[in-house]
Amino acid sequence: MRNGTPISFTQADGGTRPEETTWSLPGGIVGFLSWLLALGLPFLLYGSNTLFFFLYTWPFFLALMPVAVMIGIALHSLLDSRLRYSCVATLFTVMVMVGMLFLWLSS
Repeated sequence: MRNGTPISFTQADGGTRPEETTWSLPGGIVGFLSWLLALGLPFLLYGSNTLFFFLYTWPFFLALMPVAVMIGIALHSLLDSRLRYSCVATLFTVMVMVGMLFLWLSS
């Protein structure tokens, strides 16, 4: 048996555990809402004909949904849980991503 003394951590020693961050839920919600807004933007620009375009290309846009949620979580955590900045950054990033896919598929 080893010869040693137990070490006790107290408040003064910094032995308390830090609180865990809860950045995943707001970031995921922001990412999902950004995906919905970015998906609705072609309807505002091109009208109801976009529905026929989405009829054949919906798997591509559906595949971007988990990517948008992960972008929302990542940006919310990288921006230290600042909701306003992460909303703007996520919305811009997801709109650019969906726009690039839309332009690639339509050309």
